[in-house]
Amino acid sequence: MPFRVGDKWTGMVVRCLEGGPRRFTELRIPLRAVTPKVLSETLRAMQRDGLLTRTAYDENPPRVEYALTPLGHTLVPLLDAARAWSETHLPHLLAARRDHRPDAP
Repeated sequence: MPFRVGDKWTGMVVRCLEGGPRRFTELRIPLRAVTPKVLSETLRAMQRDGLLTRTAYDENPPRVEYALTPLGHTLVPLLDAARAWSETHLPHLLAARRDHRPDAP
């Protein structure tokens, strides 16, 4: 894929932003397993790919918000479809993994 939708965090960031803009610290709450460095890298890459905007407000203390662009919002139906597929087929996938024998001919 030409962009980072398949990486570990992009889909989760899209889910976090689908309801509207959020600050970095607000993203860290649902994404508590991601390090600040990796979240920053993911946000920068998504901004570079046109999936989100970063808006810095001239306030004290400084405030920055991230929001999905129209292009970023087009990923939501894809994530919904992937989730539906997973819910339907997960039992089959787990059974196949359980039955798989790597040493079988």
